[in-house]
Amino acid sequence: MSPTPNTKIRMFGFLDAARKAAGLPTPTEVYIPPEGVVAEDLARELQLPFDKIEGVFVNHFVYPLDKLIMPGDRVGFVSTGVPGPHRYSLGIHRAGKETVKKHD
Repeated sequence: MSPTPNTKIRMFGFLDAARKAAGLPTPTEVYIPPEGVVAEDLARELQLPFDKIEGVFVNHFVYPLDKLIMPGDRVGFVSTGVPGPHRYSLGIHRAGKETVKKHD
């Protein structure tokens, strides 16, 4: 029996549409172990395309995919293509640049 889900995960933009098109739930709930899980590993588990992820919101702040996710965190994966100044004011631009460097 798998552990009870303890963290809700949201996807925004293309990532939300891609999961729905694949018949996968969005938002979804997953089990995060007490020691946490790196956002990149969580994205892999959720079958999210890395080339379409620009950052991850964790508890209202944007981070690159090396961010450690803890049980109960508020998590949302942000797709590429967020328009104009919002990318800068929300910190998505910076998080995306750090994520791209790690996957090149």
